[in-house]
Amino acid sequence: MKHVLALSTLYPNPVNPRFGTFVARSLEALAKRGDWRVTLVNPIGLPPLALGRYRPLADLPGVAEEGGVTVHRPRFTLIPRIGARRNAAAIASAALPLVERIHAATPIDMLDAQFFFPDGPAAAEIARATGLPLSIKARGSDISFWGEQDFARRQMLDAAEAATGLLAVSRDLAGKMAAMGMDADKITLHYTGLDRDRFRPLGHTQLRRQLSGELGFSMPDTAPLLACVGALIERKGQGIAIAALQEIPGARLVLIGKGENEAALRAQAAREGVADRVFFAGSVDHDLMPLLLSAADVMVLPTVSEGLANAWVESLACGTPVVTCDVGGARELIASETAGRLVARDPRAVAAGINAVLNNPPPREAVAALTEHFSWEANAAALAAHYEALLAR
Repeated sequence: MKHVLALSTLYPNPVNPRFGTFVARSLEALAKRGDWRVTLVNPIGLPPLALGRYRPLADLPGVAEEGGVTVHRPRFTLIPRIGARRNAAAIASAALPLVERIHAATPIDMLDAQFFFPDGPAAAEIARATGLPLSIKARGSDISFWGEQDFARRQMLDAAEAATGLLAVSRDLAGKMAAMGMDADKITLHYTGLDRDRFRPLGHTQLRRQLSGELGFSMPDTAPLLACVGALIERKGQGIAIAALQEIPGARLVLIGKGENEAALRAQAAREGVADRVFFAGSVDHDLMPLLLSAADVMVLPTVSEGLANAWVESLACGTPVVTCDVGGARELIASETAGRLVARDPRAVAAGINAVLNNPPPREAVAALTEHFSWEANAAALAAHYEALLAR
């Protein structure tokens, strides 16, 4: 059995159980195959005084077995809001002694960074110190946002040069990586996975009534129901979705996610007179997500940038068309009107796209069929093949 050690700053833990679940599902599926032992290093950033929301993170166990993956959580010093420039170096300094101990006990065949920043530059430092081959994965904002920051761009390009191979979650993102100056010949496409047992069309006739009772939010069968899945931050565009309600009579909007923009979004909904039609669901349980997506008529996400959003794939798998912007890998999924609409990032265009779907809804089974090639098993098989190809170089 070969051994991969993956580094990921984004990974679920008992304090934030929904934090990076897609990374966990991918690595758990790889571990389940039986041909790769999977060790995960999840660095936890803590300020010099770990108070407030950082206190529970400081109390996390240093090592745990989770879903067939051994998870180590070394601590590194984080300077909130201003320390991004030094995070990769701090992570490498904290993680390298741990990686060397693990390598001595159970030799590592492959290092893997699950995000390009800060994980990629940190893993590149570890790879240089250990001489191990390295794969780095790009997922979206690590390229579109951090790639615009000069210091991060330099660190990522250095890491890409040091890496044995690179992964991208969409063809569009692979193109952006090459445009930054990364070697296109190193880049392999690696689509996300999907829990096919959970995310499928659920045609329960009482589904909306059940959800209305559980959540305390009216979801009449006669009213359009919109779901918006994503962190409540400006670039995801929930404010645009709220503004679009003015042109979608009677529609209800469920915002699934948490984030710093929640207070501003609540104020906007009240100001625009639609507060009774907007529900803030927060972070929902993994079993509740497919129920909400199946109950919805449209999943709307007026986002600024994505790689290939898991929310797009999960919505389609539930038979729910997607209205989103022409960003990232959207065209690789929303390739027909069965899948939904690609629209400009403004309330009128978003409303028009939603109304077009509502006025001519595609069969839910036809929508779900568009994701037949997505599964965590396929994701893990492609990841294993990628590692094997790198080791053969």
